[in-house]
Amino acid sequence: MIQFAQIEYLTLILLIPFLFVMHGINRYIRRKRLSKLGDSTIITKLMPRASASRGWVKLVFLSLAIFFFAIGLSRPQMGARIKEVEGRGIEIMIAVDVSNSMLAQDYSPNRLERAKLAISRLTDKLREDRIGLIVFAGQAFVQLPVTTDYVSAKMFLNSIDNNTVPVQGTSLSEAINLSIKSFSAESQERGRAMILITDGENHEVDPIEAATNARELGISVYTIGIGSVEGKPIPMPNGELLKDKDGNIVVSKLDEKTLIGVAEAGGGKYVRAGNNDFGLEAIVDQIKTMDKQNFKSVVFEDFNEQYMYFFAIALFFFLLDFLITERKGNVFFK
Repeated sequence: MIQFAQIEYLTLILLIPFLFVMHGINRYIRRKRLSKLGDSTIITKLMPRASASRGWVKLVFLSLAIFFFAIGLSRPQMGARIKEVEGRGIEIMIAVDVSNSMLAQDYSPNRLERAKLAISRLTDKLREDRIGLIVFAGQAFVQLPVTTDYVSAKMFLNSIDNNTVPVQGTSLSEAINLSIKSFSAESQERGRAMILITDGENHEVDPIEAATNARELGISVYTIGIGSVEGKPIPMPNGELLKDKDGNIVVSKLDEKTLIGVAEAGGGKYVRAGNNDFGLEAIVDQIKTMDKQNFKSVVFEDFNEQYMYFFAIALFFFLLDFLITERKGNVFFK
């Protein structure tokens, strides 16, 4: 399978027909000018080394050079495959609240998108550690099992929205319990942590018991509170604000008390997310001080770059274009 890492450079190929048109116009203008000097047959005899075809030959070589050069610039890649790698690190389950309250816009553009951006930036800095994604609202689902395939992690992350979980609400206990079950079977009672990213408005079972259970199993529970204490209304896709059954506008507020309690029960730490410093990297830096474990992972091997071969072909045709003149007697053409 071949893919192009920078496909926009292929637009350079569009220059080729333009060059042929310009060359044809130029030759037409030259013939018009020569015809004014006298009979064309006599003028041809006066210029025995002039070649009508060499200009086109040079243009063909130049066009081929541009064609292969454009392909080289677009960085063709091939050879991707799945491979098993061994590593030593920690396992982190990140549980993201996708309830409607995460659409509140006290962060830009909203709470959920801001959380996704922070997780995406985090994956760019991870190396051998495993990461998994869980989405939750009234229920919790595994979006991505623990893996070191950060490319897949970002792909699954981008697909998250407030419709990912059909049941609304916010069940922190479901997210914690599912995270406990989602760590790899080979993981031991060390090097495991979960991070809950939510506004903390828990409408289901008290999550303290679930966090305590996680701690007893050797799993640290961290929480990141996203939202404002004063709260914000929740915009809906139809452009209106979410209202309760009595017609009042729902205002979603950050419940720090619950999130602090969960973090304390889980032996972790609570951080309130900011617009500039989300707090996720600081938590992960603390998690990385935990004892690491050895594990095997299945990942996609990077594509092999092929651009150098196309640059070599382009150079060959550039040299041909440079060495061949438009006059007869050249060593290449008699």
